Amino acid sequence: MNDNFSTESKEKGSDGYLLRQKNLSKAARMDDENLLPAGRGCFRKKLAVLGHPIGHTLSPMMHTASLQVLGLAGEYEYGKLDVSPEHLMERLTQLPAEGYAGVNLTIPLKEVAFQGLKKLDVSAEILGAVNTVEFADDGLVGHNTDGYGFLKALEEAYGKAAEEDSVFILGCGGAGRAVALMAALDGAKALTLSDIDLSRMKNLKEEIQTKVPDVTVQFASEESKLRQCREADLVIQASPIGMKADDPSLLPKEAFRAGQRVFDLIYMYPETALLRVAKSQGAQIANGLGMLLHQGAKAFEIWTEIQPDVAAMRHALETAVYGEILHGGNGDNEVEK
Repeated sequence: MNDNFSTESKEKGSDGYLLRQKNLSKAARMDDENLLPAGRGCFRKKLAVLGHPIGHTLSPMMHTASLQVLGLAGEYEYGKLDVSPEHLMERLTQLPAEGYAGVNLTIPLKEVAFQGLKKLDVSAEILGAVNTVEFADDGLVGHNTDGYGFLKALEEAYGKAAEEDSVFILGCGGAGRAVALMAALDGAKALTLSDIDLSRMKNLKEEIQTKVPDVTVQFASEESKLRQCREADLVIQASPIGMKADDPSLLPKEAFRAGQRVFDLIYMYPETALLRVAKSQGAQIANGLGMLLHQGAKAFEIWTEIQPDVAAMRHALETAVYGEILHGGNGDNEVEK
């Protein structure tokens, strides 16, 4: 406890004793609201997700669940902050002095941080974006845990990521670009890109082959798209189609087959229309909730140097998104690094 609360007089009738009792009472209230449990001696560290607008976000409930189960709720708290892109870099430099240990970044701040931070982890350099900022002793460090989250989600769902696979990428925007790069870096033998924007596909192909020269990259055409998708070992749906409950599947049943693995980055529903169609043809399916979970788990470890309780984080996410627990009782509370 702070030296201000040391005992200077033990006589109950003295002014010193009364002042000390008053201060101790105040300290107890502060312990409840802002500090570590009595005796730990420092203020609670803050974590947050930054965005603009920030709106509804699942990050606070996911991280708070892990903090509570691990007994760290007295040491850390996780909130959210609305920060505009033009004020991001200034705000990031202010946060450590306000007690922040690290932050997540969401749209539209990831690229701003990538351009503005002087220190970047290789994960951010590869993807050209920052979603996690570590407030290290020697300054701010930008990380990107999305790629890790993607590969970890594949391993969890199917027992493997993308090594030696032929991969069909449906949608080559920001999310599609990131997962295509990660699949190539993980050792995929071939990538087929499918997008309505030809220039977007050309730019992504060039970037992939610059970073991973050995991988084969081709474009899907309207005439060959169904065949190319059906032949793929792993299909990744990275377009925004499916975010609405009544969105149709972008591909018909002829695009899928038994033994195939189909991953949809959308997680609002346990199964999108595309996943239902793929499932009907015997494909293994999974949605993007695992990616959200594991990118958050990696960020948690970066900030705290403690492995999170993944089971608690999953429970919080699934309860919030689906209103039920889809993986209850599995006991998995570890993250393999």
